[in-house]
Amino acid sequence: MKKIILFTLLITLSVTSAAGQTAQKWHFKTGGRIYSSPLIAGDLILFGSGDSCFYALNKSVGNEVWRFKTGGAVHCDAAICNSAVLFASADGYLYSLDVNTGRLNWKSATGKEKMLDLWDYYLSSPVVSGGLVFRGSSDSCLYALEAGTGKLKWKFRAGGMIHASPVIEKGAVMFGDFAGNFYALNATDGSLLWQFKTVGDLYFPNGEVQKGGTIGGETVYFGSRDFNVYALNTKTGRGKWNMKERGSWVVATPVMYGEHIYFGTSDTHSFYCLRKSDGEVIWKIRLPMRVYGSALVYNDVVYFGCFDGKLRGVDPLTGTPVSEFLTQGCKDNYQKVFNDDGSFRSNFELYGRDYMESERIIHTLGAILSTPVADAGVLYFGSSDGNLYAVEAR
Repeated sequence: MKKIILFTLLITLSVTSAAGQTAQKWHFKTGGRIYSSPLIAGDLILFGSGDSCFYALNKSVGNEVWRFKTGGAVHCDAAICNSAVLFASADGYLYSLDVNTGRLNWKSATGKEKMLDLWDYYLSSPVVSGGLVFRGSSDSCLYALEAGTGKLKWKFRAGGMIHASPVIEKGAVMFGDFAGNFYALNATDGSLLWQFKTVGDLYFPNGEVQKGGTIGGETVYFGSRDFNVYALNTKTGRGKWNMKERGSWVVATPVMYGEHIYFGTSDTHSFYCLRKSDGEVIWKIRLPMRVYGSALVYNDVVYFGCFDGKLRGVDPLTGTPVSEFLTQGCKDNYQKVFNDDGSFRSNFELYGRDYMESERIIHTLGAILSTPVADAGVLYFGSSDGNLYAVEAR
């Protein structure tokens, strides 16, 4: 595999307050953190929360239409199949609800869920194709269920927990696991087409794949905890290139736009634009904190959320700041963590002795782990301050 080793950066930028402030239309408060990304279905905006509920709101004004209570946190994205919305909960069930009423159609056990560690925020999201719904589970299995009934069609046992969401391409379902494997299965019967093993790193030898990949042409792109972004051939699983971000996990699923891919990093607090053909860096933004959620490209602006509680919009060609929105948690608590220049305050230690307390404090900023979605000039996304936000796009 060709490795792209960077000796110089073409462009290195830092985000400043020069970006214009984005206006809020409405927000809706839930009882838990929101890591999942919302889903638009007609006049509804649908999403799950850490309060164990799945919500349907009127997307224009943010009023609650219905909610459904599960037995665990709902930290995955939902999918639509005909008049049903499907999602998973930490209680170990995949749910199908009537999208208009919230009434239960069926639920199916897909293995009890658990967290690998403190930074394992997401569950595998369901994906629908060909009348089947696919999702991974903490029991290391990838499930294929009949979308209309929840009846098991097949399951495949991987080498580790599966919290990465699958992607479907030309009859193949592709996904990664926490053992550092990336698979392609026949979507019809679950037979193995190919398997790729991440390189691994001294500190993270498994090379865990935490979130899903994205497919463009005959290439699938994904990140790993071994500090790499990978590009594989979708037909063979052979590596095309990898880019190593030394000292940082790459959790976020890359997003494509034109000839480039965009993604944020964890510990190096950066956001990248790479040339998708060979992984060469086009530009790089320095940030105050991590990026776990995927970006959205809308109206020629790249939007992404950060753990500092800010939703940023940047120019896709240059990385120049275009817009910025602060969650309520960020407005209320930013000065408790950061100095005016974006550096950490002297009394805050990100990975110190009490790193669990540090992580709790970070979430008071209204950290954005949710991937935004857009409709009719409005961006929708969740935050760890418990709010689902609707803000105007630039």
